[in-house]
Amino acid sequence: MSSVVQNPYIGRTPTSRMPKPGGGGGVPPVNRDNSGMYRSGSISSGSCGSGGKILSLSSMSESVHSGLSCFVSEQALEQEERQQRNQQLAEFQRLKEVRAAAQLKNLEDFLRMNHVSLRDTMSYVTGMIYRNLGKSGLRVSCLGLGTWVTFGGQITDEVAEELVTLAYENGINLFDTAEVYNAGKAEVVLGSIMKKKGWRRSSLVITTKIFWGGKAEMERGLSRKHIIEGLKASLDRLQLEYIDVVFANRPDPNTPIEETVRAMTHVINHGMAMYWGTSRWTSMEIMEAYSVARQFNLIPPICEQAEYHMFQREKVEVQLPDLFHKIGVGVMTWSPLACGLISGKYNSGIPPSSRASLKGYQWLKDKIVSEEGHRQQLKLKDLQAVAERLGCTLPQLAIAWCLRNDGVNSVLLGASRTEQLMENIRAIQVLPKLSLSILSEVESILGNKRYNKKDYRS
Repeated sequence: MSSVVQNPYIGRTPTSRMPKPGGGGGVPPVNRDNSGMYRSGSISSGSCGSGGKILSLSSMSESVHSGLSCFVSEQALEQEERQQRNQQLAEFQRLKEVRAAAQLKNLEDFLRMNHVSLRDTMSYVTGMIYRNLGKSGLRVSCLGLGTWVTFGGQITDEVAEELVTLAYENGINLFDTAEVYNAGKAEVVLGSIMKKKGWRRSSLVITTKIFWGGKAEMERGLSRKHIIEGLKASLDRLQLEYIDVVFANRPDPNTPIEETVRAMTHVINHGMAMYWGTSRWTSMEIMEAYSVARQFNLIPPICEQAEYHMFQREKVEVQLPDLFHKIGVGVMTWSPLACGLISGKYNSGIPPSSRASLKGYQWLKDKIVSEEGHRQQLKLKDLQAVAERLGCTLPQLAIAWCLRNDGVNSVLLGASRTEQLMENIRAIQVLPKLSLSILSEVESILGNKRYNKKDYRS
């Protein structure tokens, strides 16, 4: 007997069938009120033309309320995270200060046991600020004394001795020279003064630069031969056993950088120098020297010497900070007064005893009398007004402006008179007066701030 399957929908009216969920053929329920009019119980999900859904007012309200709640909760979460980060930073700073205080106390206890006081140190007595040279452990005074033009040339040996003595007694431990300065005479004068004074060698940081040693073909450049022979000659003139930092004074296109790095490593390993650095090198050349040193297990440079003042900013403010963070190269700057331009001595022309009047400095004279030089002179008048409000001189403002840059380890000063040097040293006292508003005013006067590409993106 065959079984027959009964269709469940046979005998049922179409209205008895259940509409498919979400289907477009369903009829929304309607209710009749007391007046006999039909009204919709609610505007629910149903058909709309080709089947689009209509959200109910209550659903829309709930959706908006839910969105606002999510937005508010996200803001609250971000604010809470921000507060937690601030608390963590504050706690980290507190722990750092506690640790520093504990280290200072341990140092004071140790010194007290050995009958020594921090009040006897040069930094406490003179107020001099000391900074690490790059990421090395070499501590240098934030102001150094340079010997370019002056020693062995523009000034007498007696005046040079007075300048060195004044600098040392005011906390300056960095003295810079070069084999090319007055054909080696600057090194001779500086060495004689150091020998006569008898100061502890450990209290001094002496630096020199190698490149121009003489007129012969192999008495210049950065070959292994000249670096070793040139440094030996500098040590003889300075009457020293070693140099603290020997600088490669500009790059040498005729010598591979690998040879220069190997030669600098050689003089350091043989006790002729403690460290080596570069002067007037590009960022790419410095990076190449560092890469060669790392590749062949040699010693990389720790510092670049660069010109830096209110009218020369890009290299020190834009290029070198990246090198410091990447490979630890520091900055030692020179000419903070733009070869005397910012001192105001050229406002009424070129004085007979000024540097621009000397033989071989026609380039400086041309720069001062140029159109750009006249525009800079106008800016100096506005900067003079700022200096007067701060109660300092224009040179002090310019030097303090250089020191306010945390990336600058030391600023080399040049002086021909003791009064001039003492005035420049007092720029340290102006440094705390450079508030954000003052620096902003100086920036508006200069109008030459350079920006890194990263700054634009941020």
